[in-house]
Parts: sequence; structure tokens; C-alpha cells
Amino acid sequence: MAGKRQPIDLLLYKGKKNLTKQEIETRKKQEVKAPADKIRAPSYLSKEHKRDFNKISKELERIGIMSNLDVDALARYIISRQMYLDVTEALLNRKPIVQYEVKENDDVDGELIPNTTIKEAASGVYADLLLNQDKLFKQCRQAAADLGMTIASRCRLVIPEGPEKGEPSEFEQKFGDV
Repeated sequence: MAGKRQPIDLLLYKGKKNLTKQEIETRKKQEVKAPADKIRAPSYLSKEHKRDFNKISKELERIGIMSNLDVDALARYIISRQMYLDVTEALLNRKPIVQYEVKENDDVDGELIPNTTIKEAASGVYADLLLNQDKLFKQCRQAAADLGMTIASRCRLVIPEGPEKGEPSEFEQKFGDV
């Protein structure tokens, strides 16, 4: 099974493909390079979110991986990150176990604390918040990876500089730059 298509500069750097000069030119012409001249925070973001958007987009532009096509993806990342932080704060302010005062005909699930009329039960709200936190974390992580904001994704996106040209190898001496 074939892997993901890689930029031609990366293939040349790795040296694992034997391509002719014409194949290299053809591949370079086929590669899509989106412009980065209209990167602005979308109008649906709040002022605080727009500040975050501008800060992150400037960094992504600086390293050459942000384009006009990534604007909404970055906005979605910022919104999901804020929602994740809100849910996390709500979780930190709640306890996973809730205590109820039990009356004779109450039907509350949980364990009765000995010699009291108090039952302890798992908080349903806490469990729901925990599930939402997990979903939002996954959204943030995926959006960050798509935008090149994680270490692993940057390693896949960044094309390293080629090695210094030293003395030509024996093959290059015999056949030149094929």
C-alpha cells in the first residue's frame, strides 16, 4: 500500500526516489501552494478569540505553514480550546461524589453512610462534563495537528534543508547530475 504523497523537495532531501529532472519539474508544477495574503480573524470570533487568532496565525505564517485556507480551521481550534478550558474549570469546581440526605421514601442510588441518613453517589453532571472534556480535548488535538501546532505534525510538515554538497560521489563523478 502506498503512503501519503510527499512534497518533491522532501523526497529529494531523503534521496529515496530516483526521479529524472523532468519528473521533478512536473511534480513541482503539480504541487499546490495556497496564498497567505488574506489571513484575518473571522467576524464570528469574540475580541479575545481574535487576539488569540492573530497571535497564533502570525506564528504559523512565520514558519510558512498558514494559508488563507486555514483561517476557519484555526478559528475552530480556538473555539474548541476555549470550550475545553471552560469544561475543565467546571470539572475542577465539582466533586465526582455527591452526598444526599435520604428521607424514608427517597429512591436515590448510592451507598448509605453507616449510622447516618446520608447516601453517596457518583455525580451524573461530573460524568457528563468528563465526557465533554474528552471530546473537546480530541477536537483541539486534531485541529492543532492539522494546523501544524504539535511537534509531530511540524516534523511531517517542515521540509529540512538539504545536506551540504561536498565532494561528488563515485556515481556522480561517472554520470554527473542525472
